[in-house]
Amino acid sequence: MSGIRKPMRWVMIWLLPIIVIGGFLYPLLGYLVVAMVGVMLPLSYFHKRYWCTHLCPRGSLLDLALARLARGRRVPRLFTNRKFRWGVFFAFMALLTVCIVRSGGMLLGVGSVFVTMCLITTAISVILGIQTRRRAWCAICPMGTLQEKIWALSHRRRGRRTESEED
Repeated sequence: MSGIRKPMRWVMIWLLPIIVIGGFLYPLLGYLVVAMVGVMLPLSYFHKRYWCTHLCPRGSLLDLALARLARGRRVPRLFTNRKFRWGVFFAFMALLTVCIVRSGGMLLGVGSVFVTMCLITTAISVILGIQTRRRAWCAICPMGTLQEKIWALSHRRRGRRTESEED
């Protein structure tokens, strides 16, 4: 919880309720999700999951809100399985794609899709966080999985061995 005291995390924590609550009144706020991904993915090329650890609004909220509610149980082993994590990633991307196509590609419709996806994943993260550890969602987060892959590819290109290659 010491990380939550960092000023940037206190700023970022407000993005989640702005998107989830404000997005229902003003769907264009859903594009904040796109902006965050636009920062997160290039950052992961150099710093793996820096976003997750230091800047993620959902992670900050989970740290704060679930500090006393989480049961402190181990995250299910399945969540750390690479195939499962990539399955979650591709299922999430397929659902996101279908929803965007169904929205007709209209600006407000697509914004609403991102708001809804943010709400759904936040609800899942809270349920998982209460049942196990507060950041259990982070083990299967599609964006965290993608960040790790980008970082691993960047290190291969630069001639460094990644943690998964050393195992």
